[in-house]
Amino acid sequence: MRFIEEVVVDEFLPTVRAMLAEALRERDLTQREVADALGISQSAVSKYAHGDVATNDRVAADERVRETVERVAAGLASGDLSRVGALVELEVLIRRLEAGDLLAELHEAAMPELAGAEYDFAVHDPDSGLRDRERTLSSLRRGVRTLTAASGFAGLIPNVGSNLAECVPDAVDIDDVAAVPGRIFDVKGTARVPSDPEFGVSEHVAGVLLSARAAGVDARAAVNVRYDPDLVSALADAGVDAVEFEPSDHGETDAGAPDDPVRAAVAGRLDGGDIDDDGGTDGDAADGLGDVFAVYQTGGVGVEPVLYVIGPDAPTVARTVRDLL
Repeated sequence: MRFIEEVVVDEFLPTVRAMLAEALRERDLTQREVADALGISQSAVSKYAHGDVATNDRVAADERVRETVERVAAGLASGDLSRVGALVELEVLIRRLEAGDLLAELHEAAMPELAGAEYDFAVHDPDSGLRDRERTLSSLRRGVRTLTAASGFAGLIPNVGSNLAECVPDAVDIDDVAAVPGRIFDVKGTARVPSDPEFGVSEHVAGVLLSARAAGVDARAAVNVRYDPDLVSALADAGVDAVEFEPSDHGETDAGAPDDPVRAAVAGRLDGGDIDDDGGTDGDAADGLGDVFAVYQTGGVGVEPVLYVIGPDAPTVARTVRDLL
């Protein structure tokens, strides 16, 4: 009797680790760095590099395996993908290949009695919450890198600091939104990021994003920069709509509540955007604003004027801000 887990350990894992080691070495990582990224010893990396580990040709030739290895290697090498994120991506691939697919076929070859049997090993959900969160963090890291690498971005940071936030697809509250802890600040002309993104660490930018989503737009990310009429004009020239909201009450009402000023302002710009009796919006929200848009307030007593760029993901809104420079 042979379990499919044994096929994974004996056939799949050595092959994928060898492929990952090669892909990381091609990206100029040292043996020590490859070992750290994969959580294995340097001697194991050396064995993979010299072909001293038996691999499975069918696994190595599978296009889905090759695509996943390249994506995971690129993420690990750049730092966009954590080891947990890499593990999740490979676990999801394993479960997909187990469900009447490549690994199931290898299992049947190792245990012919299984041929023709009706079984399903798809025990891991490919759309798990953990995967969503890791992918969101990876996307956010790419966006943060785009912003901090942009010459002149520090000059767009308001006195309260900037933050870049991205939420999971089904976000309902601030704990579903990842951002930079402590915000991004201008330190002598350089944008400084205090630590790696986390979930639940932003109230203000996350609240603006959730308010916009509550108005009916399918947005997942937002970044705040200083308000300047010239920036609004530059956004308009780039085809990005900007919507003004009153700053006095934002933060004093729950994000996304019917009386939230960001939600009301965004809803007012959507087709048929009057807020209805149950707090929703009438009409087709998707037609009222582009994939990327902005909301802003021009300040008030004790309130700094701020502009928020909102869009489908962190890299997109980061590139939009970068292109203003």
